[in-house]
Amino acid sequence: QVQLVESGGGFVQAGGSLRLSCAASGGSFSTNTMRWYRQAPESQRELVASINSRGTTIYADSVKGRFTISRDNAKNRVYLQMNSLKPEDTAVYYCNVLAVWGQGTLVTVSS
Repeated sequence: QVQLVESGGGFVQAGGSLRLSCAASGGSFSTNTMRWYRQAPESQRELVASINSRGTTIYADSVKGRFTISRDNAKNRVYLQMNSLKPEDTAVYYCNVLAVWGQGTLVTVSS
């Protein structure tokens, strides 16, 4: 059974940094695109960043230059380094591969 488990969320002041991690189990995803999404209260889930098997990355305009997605295929993990955090980055962050979702990790940024 494929599972994704996110970690690394927490409370941080504006301008701070967090690093999210997503551990995948139940299969190898080295050939699949992996994605981070987020969902703020009373908002739709939105794509934050993606990384394909070749390491090509795509970012939402709102996080370009601040967030960095990376992957470690040997460990079946994907990461999201978040710098210069803003209050509007507050959301539950989800890891995704194919049709599988993690449970999410909450990021709260105070002003």
